[in-house]
Amino acid sequence: MREQQSKADTSDKTLPPLPNADKYGHIATRFAPNPDFVLHLGSVRAIVLSHDYARMYKGRFINRFEDTDPRLKKSALEYYDAIREDLRWLQCPWDEEYIQSDRIPTYYEYAARLLDRGDAYVCTCERKSFAARVNARQACPCRPKSSADNLRDWEKMLAGEFGEGEAVVRVKTELTHPNPAVRDWPALRIIDTEKYPHPRVGSKYRVWPLYNWSAGIDDHLMGITHIFRAKEHLANSVRQSYLYKHMGWAYPEAIHYGRLKAVGINLSKSLMVKQLELGEVTGYDDPRLATLAALRRRGYSPNALRKIIYEVGPRPVEATLSWENVNAQDRKEIDKMAHRYHFVPDPIPLSLHDVPHGFEARLPLHPEKPELGARTLKVSPKDGVVKIWLSGSDHDLLARSKVVRLMELFNVEVESTEASGVRARFHSQEYENAKVIRAPLVQWLPEAQQLPCQVVMPDATVAKGFVEEAILAEPAGSIIQMVRVGFGRIDRADSSRVLVYFGHR
Repeated sequence: MREQQSKADTSDKTLPPLPNADKYGHIATRFAPNPDFVLHLGSVRAIVLSHDYARMYKGRFINRFEDTDPRLKKSALEYYDAIREDLRWLQCPWDEEYIQSDRIPTYYEYAARLLDRGDAYVCTCERKSFAARVNARQACPCRPKSSADNLRDWEKMLAGEFGEGEAVVRVKTELTHPNPAVRDWPALRIIDTEKYPHPRVGSKYRVWPLYNWSAGIDDHLMGITHIFRAKEHLANSVRQSYLYKHMGWAYPEAIHYGRLKAVGINLSKSLMVKQLELGEVTGYDDPRLATLAALRRRGYSPNALRKIIYEVGPRPVEATLSWENVNAQDRKEIDKMAHRYHFVPDPIPLSLHDVPHGFEARLPLHPEKPELGARTLKVSPKDGVVKIWLSGSDHDLLARSKVVRLMELFNVEVESTEASGVRARFHSQEYENAKVIRAPLVQWLPEAQQLPCQVVMPDATVAKGFVEEAILAEPAGSIIQMVRVGFGRIDRADSSRVLVYFGHR
């Protein structure tokens, strides 16, 4: 495939230095996706910051699949590879990969340690009664149990003697902490995996770690020095700090960036999953979604997304993301390398008379890069008449204009515009004549050099028309600009049909 994306280029913007970087001999960061869906625009900030800071300091970037909730956040095997593909497309290769469902014995080991030390306990209280006590800053009856009793109950959890919801391991904290959600937070619970089997390990385990337990332990064991996450995770840092204090570990640098406010962009994973389940979209690369798979199919540049993240950075203030600023940055990237082609949607025929001889229009593949070459469109009159295709959207323009300029060809004088087509005659060849009378420019295709083409729009509607046959020189995956229409990515191109996914104007 013709190379479309250059390596990450962020020379016009740099990231600020990492806090306390000199405190660590080796920088390590991680991205921790849940493989219950593909990645979307809202994921990009954590990925790029984690990856690029690791590269900036010649450290390690870890991809860690957090797949320890087979009941509510159900992982699916297809999403592991889909996420890997998303990371590669973003030019964020990882140095190490871990899957938490492979690490359950490790989480068990540390649970037993903390229970034995008296810094955690097995709670068998009904959830509502526990919540009532903890909200009143009171200990539940299970909290004073001995280490021996807790380890015995722990073994019962592992042996299946407790059912789902009947026992949970809790980490001890101050019951006077101002945030009730921090007080004696839950670390491991029971899930009925006969009813909710895990896609990788099936029903092998009944006791599963909650986020703060598995993430907290892994961050320490994997040597993570800097964590990048949104401010809504502040409470998680507080919860995990108790685990680290109990174990005598130093907590990593936690950098909490501001909320990403999306304007006109749906970043709700649950809503996207629902759309997919209801058949409202055709797949996770449907152009109506803000998934990275959909952006990739539409031809967006990963460099554009990276530069947006560099602009936002890791600052704690709120940032706004809209299609307008995404498209504006992407336009700067792909305009530099997209080959140009004529596409005429909803084509209407132009019967052109009094054409004195054959003409050739040599059209550059890129107007600012002649070294990329050109393509040629030819018209050969028969008895002075040429048949040409024009875009249906230009019908009203032709009705209002006495003379129009066929791009890089010649000027024509419009004689009549009917619903069935347009009749015109040759006016002149010189472009200067068109400039003097301010003749509008229109894209066009000769009858003999067009291919049927479908362009899938962002709302999943399909624009049908003709594209110039020279596009067959472009491999599938190439980013092109359809003159006067917009940018897109070639999904398929052969002599029978061309399929393009529209990006933006």
